[in-house]
Amino acid sequence: MTIRLNQENLPLIGVEKPGYDRAALKGGIVHFGLGNFHRAHQAVCLDRLMNLGLGTDFAIVGAGVLPSDARMREVLAEQDYLYTVVEQSAGASRARVIGAMVDYLPAGDAGAIIARLAGPETRIASLTITEGGYFIDAATGHFDTAHPAIAADGSAPGTPKTVFGILVAALRARREAGLAPFTVMSCDNIPHNGRVTREAVVETARLSDPELAEWIAGNVAFPNAMVDRITPATSDRERGLVREDFGIADESPVFCEDFLQWVLEDHFPLGRPPLEEAGVAFVDDVTPWEMMKIRILNGGHAVIAYPSGLMDIHFVHEGMQNDLVRAFLDKVETEEIIPVVPPVPNTDLGAYFAKVSERCANPKIGDTIRRLCLDGSNRQPKFIVPTIADRLARGLGVEGLALESALWCRYCVGVTDSGATIEPNDPNWEHLTRVAQAAQADPGAWLAMAEIYGETGQNPAFAEPFARWLAMLGEVGTAATLRAYLGR
Repeated sequence: MTIRLNQENLPLIGVEKPGYDRAALKGGIVHFGLGNFHRAHQAVCLDRLMNLGLGTDFAIVGAGVLPSDARMREVLAEQDYLYTVVEQSAGASRARVIGAMVDYLPAGDAGAIIARLAGPETRIASLTITEGGYFIDAATGHFDTAHPAIAADGSAPGTPKTVFGILVAALRARREAGLAPFTVMSCDNIPHNGRVTREAVVETARLSDPELAEWIAGNVAFPNAMVDRITPATSDRERGLVREDFGIADESPVFCEDFLQWVLEDHFPLGRPPLEEAGVAFVDDVTPWEMMKIRILNGGHAVIAYPSGLMDIHFVHEGMQNDLVRAFLDKVETEEIIPVVPPVPNTDLGAYFAKVSERCANPKIGDTIRRLCLDGSNRQPKFIVPTIADRLARGLGVEGLALESALWCRYCVGVTDSGATIEPNDPNWEHLTRVAQAAQADPGAWLAMAEIYGETGQNPAFAEPFARWLAMLGEVGTAATLRAYLGR
């Protein structure tokens, strides 16, 4: 029997579920970006906490500014904001209904979102708006105040359309009402996410109200965080599995690995939930953990992604089963990435990488190579290029990372080694495809993209192996090129 997921039917659901009174929860967190990662990460930690009888005044109120958010709100509202999380190890699947969300504000209704943020019950505004949602100019590494969406919010601060414009308007309202500001907590996978968010909010405010910008800079907390959990997209496959395996009719389940990590700087002037009781690590400076994760895990994802994509491999675990891809990952990580990752307190970097490999090889997750290949124009400057730059600055070689970059370029041509079309997989896909096609004859055209490579692309110690590997990929294909790199 399949049971429709909602509050009324919750007693009939045969998996773990909230053991707390959801009616007694108070929405103390307004969260932007109710995607799968947030629902499998931050919301799961809060649900764990609430099951201990803690943090019940920090329930989640959803907020969204994108058209796609409207559908998510509709689905979750029909389920009373309940949904199923299925945690999967290689040998087992465990389902739990999550109840930490109590509302989802109308998508795109800036007035409603600002009013909620401006209310005294809101103590934290959190974000998972993806790496590309921060309007970072890759050439400068700073917030792009000239972006049309941000410029529009600067010109019309009373009717903002972006997350940052909305946060500025809400902070202005709190200041005028004599209320202390909420904490702004980014949970996105970008280096120094708190610092990046601070710059975005402050500079958006500066466009219309420099005095407010200075007040925000001096009074609002933006803690940095490192977040980690592999969480694939939901499709009909996952909805079907929840029905078949657990008897739950859930239109928006989330499947994820059984690993979860959250390292967070403890800077919450208005208070916070005691998340340490749910496994969150609070530290003075998150930088070492952040760099470890971004370079070893996210950089490793890129190393797996592009050769697998070019060889028509669909799932990440299938990529890890391919001897060439797995050996490529092991060699690049151990010889080039890990040696320039700074030490992390109480952490063995080799053991961390071994865990990363185990997680990527988990066949239950169903994570796709296409997802790992997504949005390279935003991810490469954060996950790969800084390691290249560090190695070059130390006079170290970058053969493996140059090959990874060449594989990304070859992927962006838009055709796999078998001749299959690669559908657009980046916000800048058309531009990348034009440049990648030109680079087959002139490799320097690819490295000239300053928004990706900055000055690193012009360094001969990187440009030479990049050009050599790119030429080989065009001549003999991915498998043969990997064999050459591996000495096979």
